[in-house]
Amino acid sequence: MAVQDEEIRMLLDASDRLVSSVSCVFRRYMSSRIDWQEKMSCVKGPKGTGKTTLILQHIKETFGAGSDKAVYFALDHIFFSDHRPIDVVDYFYTHGYTHLFIDEVHHVQDWSQLMKTVADFYPGLTVVYSGSSILKLSAGQADLSRRQVVYELKGLSFREFLSYEGIADFPVLSLDDILKRHRSLALEICSKTKILPLFNRYLVHGYYPFYKPDVGHFADKLVQVVNNVLNVDLPAVEGVTLPTVLKARKMLMVLAKSCPQQPNMSALYRELETERNMGLRLLEALERAELFAGIDQGPSKLKHLSRPEKIFLGDTNLMNALVPRPDVGAVRETFFANQLKASGHSVLTPEKGDFIVDGGPLFEIGGEGKGFGQIKDQKDSYVVNDGVEMGIGNKIPLWLFGFLY
Repeated sequence: MAVQDEEIRMLLDASDRLVSSVSCVFRRYMSSRIDWQEKMSCVKGPKGTGKTTLILQHIKETFGAGSDKAVYFALDHIFFSDHRPIDVVDYFYTHGYTHLFIDEVHHVQDWSQLMKTVADFYPGLTVVYSGSSILKLSAGQADLSRRQVVYELKGLSFREFLSYEGIADFPVLSLDDILKRHRSLALEICSKTKILPLFNRYLVHGYYPFYKPDVGHFADKLVQVVNNVLNVDLPAVEGVTLPTVLKARKMLMVLAKSCPQQPNMSALYRELETERNMGLRLLEALERAELFAGIDQGPSKLKHLSRPEKIFLGDTNLMNALVPRPDVGAVRETFFANQLKASGHSVLTPEKGDFIVDGGPLFEIGGEGKGFGQIKDQKDSYVVNDGVEMGIGNKIPLWLFGFLY
């Protein structure tokens, strides 16, 4: 049924309010990488990483509030309890709107079919869509692969955290820059701020922008995000029952307490009282939701067919929210792996050392006193030290790898 002018006002008013009120002082790294002129784009990523803010900022700076060409609406709005999304799309299209920004698309059961219809039957319409369920969005991507460009927004890098906090704006560094010029780069950064206390804060609550304005309740809110993945997204995407959801929760907590680890999957399945195929299915789903990150074996070994070589929690904020006193060594390795992978690098586990990156440099991660003992005979090898402002030679401060994006 066609949508009437007086009915659509609710969505237009909501769009104008949100666009008018969004701050453009801080911009995520992805805002400059998106080709906003693509016919259809998807911005996905874990809940709370700033996808909606990124979209609203673009509307404000490109079109302004009250535009008759661009509109934002979210499919979890009460308006859609008795209106079909496709009728709303049709209304805006026939009334001259050229750019639609559609959020929370996963609230529509057949959202991928909706997006295919929009892409195929509304020529000249530019659509950017997003949603807070990375599991649901990932499950429907295959059907849209020829029709869209997908962008994945990660959490804040340490560099972005410093900007978000109003400390200083620093440029993105390449891995090659860090390896070759880390001492001069660290000297310049440390001349402007006390970096180590800020780094320690970031590890606890700096990856997800929603830690503001209430840092004291951040961990509780992050646990709520995890619960939503387990209780809502997992059953919807995987079709699992409540007993299986409880097993997924137990798997998360068992692995969280010992990450990173080389998982004994047979022992884990026995503890969960589940069979191998279901256990792998749960592990893969939790990895797609970015609660876990699997690191495979290096090129000198064949990849194990049933599990990654090492399993990490997705980021250090998750570690601190789920585990009362996370192991400091695990936090260091998780930070390094997270920041390298988020910036697009390939990270594998080698025979010696902790990580091999892009098939080349070898890294050993440790505290202030960590040396080359385990990788002393390996060429193109580096020690990454936590707790130091400056490095020397092939010893590089850990925090500096937070400037890769």
